[in-house]
Amino acid sequence: EVHLVESGGGLVQAGGSLRLSCAASGFAFDDYVIGWFRQAPGKVREGVSCILNGDGTTYYTDSVRGRFTISRDNAKSAAYLEMNDLTPEDTAVYYCAADVGSNWCSLGMEYWGKGTLVNVSS
Repeated sequence: EVHLVESGGGLVQAGGSLRLSCAASGFAFDDYVIGWFRQAPGKVREGVSCILNGDGTTYYTDSVRGRFTISRDNAKSAAYLEMNDLTPEDTAVYYCAADVGSNWCSLGMEYWGKGTLVNVSS
């Protein structure tokens, strides 16, 4: 059975940092592209960052580039999102997702976690 479990969310003041983790099981993690998405209250889910399998190429949405860093540890079947200089606009539920056979992340990815809440206070 496939599982993606996010952790590391919480309440943080603006300017602070958090590190999200995504623990995967039930599939060949090495073969999957991993994405981080977020959904703020009243807004649609959006892509935040993506890391490919193979060469580990990374992508970021403009609003987080330079502040967030995505990484993966295939030996641990885990992915991470290091978030620095957080702002209230980063407040959202953050989800990790996985997909195979693609070179991009999208809302159509095959597997999804249930999310972890990040709340940034001003």
